[in-house]
Amino acid sequence: MEKSKHPAARHFAQQADIQAPPVPRQDKTIEQHGESRQDPYHWLRDDNWQALLRDPSLLKTPIREQLAAENRYHDAMMADAADLREALFQEMRGRIKEDDASVPEADGPYEYYLRFREGGDYPLFARRSRGKEEETILFDGDAEGRGQPFFSIASVDHSRDHRLIAYGVDTTGSEYYTLRVRDTETGQDLPDVIESTDGGVVWAADSKSFFYVERDDNQRPKRVKQHYLGQDPADDRIVFDEPDDGQFVSVSETQSGDYILISSGNHDSSETRFIPATQPDAEPQLIAPRKDDVLYEVEHRGEHFYILTNIEGAIDFKIVRTPITRPAPDNWEDVVAHQPGRHISDFVCYKNHWVRLERVDAKPRLVIDNYQGENREVPMEAEAYHLGLRPGLAFDTQWTRFVYSTPAQPAQTFDYHMATGERRLRKTQVVPSGHDPDRYVVERLDAETADGAMVPIIILRLKSTPVDGSAPVLLYGYGSYGMNLPDAFSLTQLSLVDRGVIYAVAKVRGGSEKGQPWYRDGKLQHKPNSFQDCLTAARALVEHRYTQAGRIVLDGRSAGGLLVGATLNLDPEYFAGAIGGVPFVDVLNTISDPSLPLTPPEWPEWGNPIESEADYQTIKSYSPYENLRDDAVYPPVMATAGLADFRVTYWEPAKWIARLRAETRGGPYLLKTNMEAGHGGSAARFEALKEEADLFAFALKVMGKLSAKPSN
Repeated sequence: MEKSKHPAARHFAQQADIQAPPVPRQDKTIEQHGESRQDPYHWLRDDNWQALLRDPSLLKTPIREQLAAENRYHDAMMADAADLREALFQEMRGRIKEDDASVPEADGPYEYYLRFREGGDYPLFARRSRGKEEETILFDGDAEGRGQPFFSIASVDHSRDHRLIAYGVDTTGSEYYTLRVRDTETGQDLPDVIESTDGGVVWAADSKSFFYVERDDNQRPKRVKQHYLGQDPADDRIVFDEPDDGQFVSVSETQSGDYILISSGNHDSSETRFIPATQPDAEPQLIAPRKDDVLYEVEHRGEHFYILTNIEGAIDFKIVRTPITRPAPDNWEDVVAHQPGRHISDFVCYKNHWVRLERVDAKPRLVIDNYQGENREVPMEAEAYHLGLRPGLAFDTQWTRFVYSTPAQPAQTFDYHMATGERRLRKTQVVPSGHDPDRYVVERLDAETADGAMVPIIILRLKSTPVDGSAPVLLYGYGSYGMNLPDAFSLTQLSLVDRGVIYAVAKVRGGSEKGQPWYRDGKLQHKPNSFQDCLTAARALVEHRYTQAGRIVLDGRSAGGLLVGATLNLDPEYFAGAIGGVPFVDVLNTISDPSLPLTPPEWPEWGNPIESEADYQTIKSYSPYENLRDDAVYPPVMATAGLADFRVTYWEPAKWIARLRAETRGGPYLLKTNMEAGHGGSAARFEALKEEADLFAFALKVMGKLSAKPSN
């Protein structure tokens, strides 16, 4: 195909003679619902993908060579951005307080916290006796991860008697975590080693055993097991075994510590079982059986369970309570009634108060209740801000903790007295290289779609950046699974904003920023709304003179990469470039393959194209891999992949880039595969910054700001 050039392609003029690696096409016809489609790059999928999650070195040689060639092409095309990439990395690193530490959390005689050492990539988990400064390091991430090409710590969980820790580590990026147990006095590991877990544990009250989730060969969390210290893991009791591949299992505990909870669910239904923590060998008791379109989460106080649920049409959720001895839904009584437009997203029960986190019109708020119906909202003032609830480890306490930030204001950690309303500032995020919030403006723009929906757009810019259409924009979005994009402070985004880029976040349908109706209007047959919302947001930024057409770079990660790919197909020439981080772009093929790890649990989100022709047609209409256009010129695109990624398998972005290159006009199209990581990229904090700097360097390059320096 003769290649026309997008205007942004001129920024790759120095690389005009560099040839993209050829990707062989292999015919493959897929028949589905009486239709045929072609998948010419299916060969990039290694049929031995299950084994790759445990040993990435098993990747077939032709595929490995193709990915390596793509990496070399990426490096060559971005060679002139090397200085910019290094500058971005140094700026981002300079904003990190390298020897930072979390605010300690009290539990019994100790305070637990994590901290980083200067120059360290991984956290140290530590504790100290209350009122004392002497520290005991329980787990040293830097020492444990030394020499590992990939290293990720899922959690470090101390036993209730504080004598032991259980820790989960992944060394491939596949999120198969190995559990080990360590004596806090000697620092020595016990013989207990458990493979293929999700990395966390819940200890029984007597600290003699713990509960954990085992993942199967398809990377699905399928069963909860109980492990007694000193026992052969092969003999661990199966406490709960989920027969449905569409349900994922988790184990947790109530804030009171009195009950261990085993939950099984997907995006549309859930059920929870409980075991008294003092009776760990007891059989789990079911609270309420799963029911279509009913979700619930459980907390505990006294003789009651408190339950956050959407039962009986409470679409934005309500809170009920029920006697522990009679937990079935017939006994549920409302304690916080459903209120349309007020989405209750989280809550925690303490002995004398409980706290709920809720959102109204995309703004969060924190509400304290004393169990007698008397409540208090914690006041906030900013136009856009993020609130994070941090329950801590205590139950019998008058204090709760939350974290507050805005896109311009670094995070502040507060302890809040639930009875008096006293607020204590415990920590303010330090930016060593300096940061003045007054240099920035945070604005909200609401864009009206063709069907009358109002899409919130949160904007961060320098006060000195003009709103006259001349500035470039990076437009970020997600819009799936009911996830909420927080209006939080970011140490990395400032490197764009300080160069005169306007950073905008579109809260498209499919997220839950405006409650569950907002989520439901962007899933299943309504999924195309997400992409129309994103395009509407881009056009609103032009209409309100923040930028102009052809000066917007789209950015999205994972399911946000689907948003990028599908929006790009709607109007490729409207954008200056696109970034797809581990992008979910081969939707139709993936959701039609029940063997893949996330496919059965995700049918409630996307539809089941195997059984439903209507679902098939909907997904087919927007899947980026199937809907590339040859009647428009595409801007430069950069995609990333992780070889050990089971969430969005590496071949999705690889196939997408290959097909973009072969079947569309425009480009160039770049792919960077991390051969030693999974979905989240590197877990080492400085390597992760380098990966982000690479993406931002691409964005700045296609914006024509390759040599731009940050404003003073």
